Parts: sequence; structure tokens; C-alpha cells
Amino acid sequence: MSTPTIVEAPSPPRTRWAAIIWGLLFAAIATVALWMLADADRRDTVADGLLALTPTTIVTILLLTVGVLILVGGAAGLIRRAQRKLATATDPVAVADVPASPAE
Repeated sequence: MSTPTIVEAPSPPRTRWAAIIWGLLFAAIATVALWMLADADRRDTVADGLLALTPTTIVTILLLTVGVLILVGGAAGLIRRAQRKLATATDPVAVADVPASPAE
């Protein structure tokens, strides 16, 4: 008689996609900010543009910023869910038959 034994293979570490996505977003923001502030002419242009903003434009930019943050968070959540679903679909528990010992 054989006894079924559960054999679990160690799963590889998951890729932290949310960290990658948020890191890329913040790196892009930092790159644009450094590019704009690195030159005196660009600094003056940014300062003039910021001083010329109307309250409606400021509210619109804030709403768009919140929308982008929600969009990136949603994208990271969708990727995380897909990664978990893929991990459970490709990681079945293997059942192996262990031969009975000859003493039985």
C-alpha cells in the first residue's frame, strides 16, 4: 500500500511590480524636475509659468495629478492581481506515491 505525500517545491520570489512602477514614476518626475531646474533660462521660464497660473488652472492640474496617481495605483493593483492569479495557476501541489515499506 502506498501513502500519498504532499511535496511542495519552493516558489521563486515574486517581482515587486508596484515598487517598480512607482519607482519609475518618481524617477521620471525627478528627471524632468532636474532638467527644468538645471538651466537658468528654464528656471526663469518655469517661474514665469507658475506665476501666471490661474486658480482654475491650479485646480485642474491638481485634479489631473490625483487622477494620474489613482491610475498608476490601479495599474499596479491589476499587475499584482494578475501575478497572484498566475502564481496560483502554475503552482499546483504535487502528490507523489510513496511505495510501501517491505516490512508491512
